[in-house]
Amino acid sequence: MKKIFQFLLILACLGSCSGDYRKKAEEPGQLHRSIKKITDIIVHDIFSPPVASRIYTYISVAAYEVARHQDSTLVSLAGQLHGLEPVPEPDANAEYCFPLAAIQATLEAGKAFIFSEDKLEEFHKSVMDEYRRSGMPDDVYERSVEYGSKVAKHIIAWSSKDNYKQTRSFPKYSIDQSPSTWKPTPPAYMDAVEPHWSKIRTFGIDSASQFRCGPPPAFSTDTTSEFYHYAYEVYKTRKNLTDEQRNIASFWDCNPFVMNIKGHVMFATKKISPGGHWMNIVHVACLKSKANFSRSAEAYVRVALALADGFIACWDEKYRSLLIRPESYINQYIDEDWTPLLQTPPFPEYISGHSTISGAASTALTNIFGDNFAFTDSTEVEFGLSVRSFKSFNQAADEAAISRLYGGIHYRPANETGLKMGRSIGAFLNEKIKTRRKKDSEQPV
Repeated sequence: MKKIFQFLLILACLGSCSGDYRKKAEEPGQLHRSIKKITDIIVHDIFSPPVASRIYTYISVAAYEVARHQDSTLVSLAGQLHGLEPVPEPDANAEYCFPLAAIQATLEAGKAFIFSEDKLEEFHKSVMDEYRRSGMPDDVYERSVEYGSKVAKHIIAWSSKDNYKQTRSFPKYSIDQSPSTWKPTPPAYMDAVEPHWSKIRTFGIDSASQFRCGPPPAFSTDTTSEFYHYAYEVYKTRKNLTDEQRNIASFWDCNPFVMNIKGHVMFATKKISPGGHWMNIVHVACLKSKANFSRSAEAYVRVALALADGFIACWDEKYRSLLIRPESYINQYIDEDWTPLLQTPPFPEYISGHSTISGAASTALTNIFGDNFAFTDSTEVEFGLSVRSFKSFNQAADEAAISRLYGGIHYRPANETGLKMGRSIGAFLNEKIKTRRKKDSEQPV
């Protein structure tokens, strides 16, 4: 009788260990940590905003395509995203820890898109050690890691056909001497960033030009013209900024490479990209809503897709209109000593990239978590700024857009048109890309 009791006690302990590892593994913390680590490396490696959005999208698709096996209501993105063939399926008769497999897929894929692989590899090993020490059976661990690697390999192969590598060898932007066109701006006078980004394969939208907006106001130096009016608004706003407007501009700056000059010394300050800021808002929203692992993966991928297609569409317009930045125009025609609050990014003015992707990301987030989702955004705390609170994702996007006027780097039409186009892209993707089965298609996912 005593032996039977001991045997039952051992079984109970084993069952408890098994339950503990599964419960721990299903928590989304490791996914949030992994996305944040890749964000930190994106900042360290100084990827431009469009390139950063591409990285976020491929790693998020990798995570989602594994994590969906945790939730029977989720469906694959294969056949929905351009060029994505069916993803390897797990063995239906074997046991997996899909959260572990999703993290493996995320981090393995991530290494293919960054420079500092050693930093991600070190993090990867520590995360895998945590899973191994969780009490998970060895066969489940090995099988899950192997499956995650298969998915990562599939996603990396898919990414290799998006025209990114080819655009690395395309000609640099050739400066047009027309007075209306963009020229490099101080202090670094950097070359134009990603002039061929519109040639990158889109993810969900039909083409880079599907949501083509109207042209900017006609360039003019006439003081009675509409264009001069918008330029003077930027000039005057900068001269009369309130403390709140300064805070808003700084909070949404998100310039990944700010050049600082002190005397004869020049050094760069690295910051999070606009896309990275919105991916962190996903994290904030998931924590507040207590989203589980699979739902968090779903939120990341839907926002990442909105960011990526938003940048492609925005860059298509930027290098079509090639519009001069406020800093250049104001220095030539209004005040040669004027400087913007924020450093002018190195690419054409129209339309605003931050406004575009904020419109797209906020629309995706509203579809996931609902309207009037109040949250406190702490993204910029690590960069020395305070938190900001919002009543909804749309309110945050509105503030991000107007911040570009306060910062002195965009005319008003670029912000308003960008925001509108971004929201159109977000709405299109909400309708076209399904992550839930048909019965839920009429409800926020």
